Amino acid sequence: MDVITLLTTYFSVINLLALALMGIDKYKAKKRAFRIPEATLFIVAAIGGSIGSIMGMYLFRHKTRHLSFRFGMPLILILQIALLAAFMNLPVDISFL
Repeated sequence: MDVITLLTTYFSVINLLALALMGIDKYKAKKRAFRIPEATLFIVAAIGGSIGSIMGMYLFRHKTRHLSFRFGMPLILILQIALLAAFMNLPVDISFL
């Protein structure tokens, strides 16, 4: 398995997980059941699931009133894009990948 396939698979799975967690937390909020901690939602976003988290927020209309989520999730995505751009512009030959 090459690196591109591995990374694509990882980011697909983590974003689907983030999307599902937002949906599950919204469902639990409606049922007044035990909720998923906000820290968990942010951690999943930070390790690559920011797109899924943002999609879940607006798809399920969940956490959209919380400023920490409304600004935090896009900020995490912007930081991830900046890190990716910085990594892609490294002056090191990464042709072995």
